[in-house]
Amino acid sequence: MSMGSGDNRKFKTINVLYSFRHAVSGFSKALKEERNMKIHLFFTVAVVFLGFVLEVTKIEWILLLLLIGGVISLELINSSIENLVDLVTEEFHPLAKKAKDMAAAAVFFLSIVSVIIGLIIFIPKVW
Repeated sequence: MSMGSGDNRKFKTINVLYSFRHAVSGFSKALKEERNMKIHLFFTVAVVFLGFVLEVTKIEWILLLLLIGGVISLELINSSIENLVDLVTEEFHPLAKKAKDMAAAAVFFLSIVSVIIGLIIFIPKVW
């Protein structure tokens, strides 16, 4: 093993650590600045709490966690699209509105599906 390949791995590790730092920073900014992210986080805590109280199965946990991850990920993408559109144009433009509305619709759609699946999981446990 040459001296160079060890150094290369060190730099790759550092790059990965920087990537994680940027990701945490992005999530933190979204949580501080985006109202909808706070709403999603509130419901995440509520769903996780209910999951423990109502003793959901392993498969139900997997579904709930996939939905939580999907909604939060889509919300981050939606916020990114909104910020990018605002950066590109401060004036009203029909395509800018279309991009923002479609990104918001993606989050809304998965949120509605998530609520329906949550009800399918939790209602029988409450009855």
